[in-house]
Amino acid sequence: MYVIATFENSLSIELAISELEVNRIPKERILAAPLNKRSNTKRLFDSIHEADGVSLFDGPAILGTCLMLLGAIYGFVFKWGPIIWGIIGAVSGLILGFLIKLLLVKKSEKGFKKMTSEIVLMIRCEDHQWEMIQQVLWKNSALGITKIDNTRTY
Repeated sequence: MYVIATFENSLSIELAISELEVNRIPKERILAAPLNKRSNTKRLFDSIHEADGVSLFDGPAILGTCLMLLGAIYGFVFKWGPIIWGIIGAVSGLILGFLIKLLLVKKSEKGFKKMTSEIVLMIRCEDHQWEMIQQVLWKNSALGITKIDNTRTY
């Protein structure tokens, strides 16, 4: 059986490997492989083929609609009329909403630390060792664990 776990790059993976060796898992049955990180940065605009779930145009559309409506309503009172003030309200709402959303997205990227898998740990073991290995890996802050049973014949 194979046990596969992912870890952040920290001291906890070293502690997990040491504890596994203490619990009679030989070094030859443990493989730790670091993952290469993506070098390019995230894009602000989504394409048709990939999206990250952060839309920069929902807030500007809502704010643009609200300010366009207010511009059209109060345009009857102002000098240029409701059409010009509606266009001015829509454009200013779009720009203001886009700037606010852009600042919020930039701030949220800096403020939150995302948990990323940086190291994959593979352990070849016997079936009766699964519980012990699982406890050791969870205790040492594994991000995810799975087991692959290789006793099946194809």
